[in-house]
Amino acid sequence: MELLLVAVVAVALFFDFTNGFHDTANSIATSVSTRALSPRAAVLSAAVLNVAGAFVSFEVAATVAKGIVVPEIITLDVVLAGLVGAITWNLITWYLGLPSSSSHALIGGIAGSALAASGSDAIQWQGIVEKVAIPSLVAPLLGILAAALLTLGVLWLVRRRAPGTVNRVFRRFQLVSGGFVAFTHGTNDAQKTMGIIALALVASGHLEADFDRPPLWVIVSAALAMGIGTYAGGWRIIKTLGTRIAKLDPPRGFTAQTSTAGILWATAHFGFPVSTTHTVSGSVLGAGATGRRFHAVRWGVAGNILLAWVMTLPCAAAVGALMETLTRLPGGAALVFGLVAVIAAAAFVARNLQTRRLRGLEPSAVVPPP
Repeated sequence: MELLLVAVVAVALFFDFTNGFHDTANSIATSVSTRALSPRAAVLSAAVLNVAGAFVSFEVAATVAKGIVVPEIITLDVVLAGLVGAITWNLITWYLGLPSSSSHALIGGIAGSALAASGSDAIQWQGIVEKVAIPSLVAPLLGILAAALLTLGVLWLVRRRAPGTVNRVFRRFQLVSGGFVAFTHGTNDAQKTMGIIALALVASGHLEADFDRPPLWVIVSAALAMGIGTYAGGWRIIKTLGTRIAKLDPPRGFTAQTSTAGILWATAHFGFPVSTTHTVSGSVLGAGATGRRFHAVRWGVAGNILLAWVMTLPCAAAVGALMETLTRLPGGAALVFGLVAVIAAAAFVARNLQTRRLRGLEPSAVVPPP
């Protein structure tokens, strides 16, 4: 039991790491695309602020640990299988460069694993609807609306100013708005891993089911794993959010970041584990389509992202259910633990090979520059 608990905590922290590099784009994509910050400075500041944000609120952690599944009937095998489901989907979408939701992957993986293990009685359906489904649908819509309204206001205020001056000023403003997004991302997303580790501690008898906050070592380890993952970066997803959905100028980058951060701060306060990716994508969409720039949005890319959103919950749940079935075999927990290592290694190797191949296809790599 103790060895399995250690394995579950290790896998949970690895998920937190993948969440960090998978969701780095949420806080820095627009700052990098508008050249408000260099990529290295943006990643470093996002990593630090992600860690800081993880210590602010614990409402989301409580929701994940106690509001999605029934803690009293969940076992460590269920938690392990659900985490592997979430990690697998995170790595697939990272490889494809799609900004899907790590939050939905985690909730889908745990829910699918619990459903396979104990049936529908293990799921708190009301909690999923009220705490996950509805807020996750509302958050990106609010992002679109808030970013559009804020963009209209900003464009009206600077309508008679020189574009060069406006861009310089808003690049400085983005240092604040981008930092706020990174901070609220830590407040929201790091809490989810804390909740999963707390759920594992409840399942193993090391923590009471009615806990008020996770133990300090859980908070610190989850925050650091998120920060390290953020520093590792997820450059393909940064490119998708920063340039492929819509090309943003500094004023629109500022409004997209500000609306995202405001929504994440509010949802963390209420304990809603919403998707940071959904929220920032909606805000980028709202800011990019405002002010006679409707054509500037690449709607085909937005459609692909929407498809990834729709697929995340069921796909992560299916993998989680499959992994839970494997845990029933003799030595099943060790098998699942080994599988996540193989899946992670394969994803990183495939991504490295893909990066080398794409670099080889760049014109500068074929024809020497003059």
